[in-house]
Amino acid sequence: MNTEPKTSVTRRHFCQALTATAIAASTSSVASGATVEAKQWIDAHSHVWHPDTNRYPISSNFKPEAMQPASFTAEELLAHCKPAGVQRVVLIQMSFYESDHRYMSEVMQRYPNTFSGVSLIDWNRKPLQREVKRHKRAGMRGFRMHSRGDAQGWPTDRNVQQLWKLANDHDLAICPLINPEDIPAVDALCKRFPNTKVVVDHFARIGVSGKIEEDRLDQLCRLADHHNTHVKTSAFYALGDKQPPYLDLLPMIQRVVKAFGSDRLMWASDCPYQVQDPHNYQSSIDLIEKHASFLTEADKIAILQGTAERVFFA
Repeated sequence: MNTEPKTSVTRRHFCQALTATAIAASTSSVASGATVEAKQWIDAHSHVWHPDTNRYPISSNFKPEAMQPASFTAEELLAHCKPAGVQRVVLIQMSFYESDHRYMSEVMQRYPNTFSGVSLIDWNRKPLQREVKRHKRAGMRGFRMHSRGDAQGWPTDRNVQQLWKLANDHDLAICPLINPEDIPAVDALCKRFPNTKVVVDHFARIGVSGKIEEDRLDQLCRLADHHNTHVKTSAFYALGDKQPPYLDLLPMIQRVVKAFGSDRLMWASDCPYQVQDPHNYQSSIDLIEKHASFLTEADKIAILQGTAERVFFA
């Protein structure tokens, strides 16, 4: 996650009571008798890139020094995933490749049924419908919208509106990478396009300042009113105290579980950043699997597997 600044939930009690039933009905993992011990976890958000910039050139808007670490290939990612019980990964197109999805697409083809993909799309490019269809044919399951200080203008941008409509028409997810102040813009778009699947990255970066802002967390939890909106419980390395084992983030996780229900949350590492010293891959999973005592086994299976399976692999 690029952390540079751009600069009542009571109705959920009923949904929580139905969590196990809902997950069993909507995900093959629980329906087939999955347990926490039989790990088939899904990392819902990681990046990969290749050090050979001749074969896989980066955008002219970036310098090679932006590639930190210099290499993080699919094989390097899987070396972290497999020992932790993570069997599948949702790849998010890396920003310094911009619209060149060559490497990510090759990885998805080389490892079928292991990787899914979320691409970057220029919503100002015409005809947009053709672009959306092209990305879907390439196997992409969603589009990342990266706020660069412009998110407040998204609700009135006709091209953004068209993208949200087309995403619904083609069963693709919109994945906003936003700052906390951008939550109202996403809320407005969710109201206008209630059937579009939305997956908010990294708790909308609440806590990137080092403090969990309660007013922003309230806004994030109100997005639960939109029944097709999901949240990634992810990027623990970048939020709050920013130190493993990340126990200071448990109250925020508990709040979003209460608001959304576990069947609309998905865990993700945000590798390779989660594996930079002093952080590591296992500590990110452990926060959900071992330290979040308020989660039932069904909750853990939903967050660590079922929700991402339904949205990005079904």
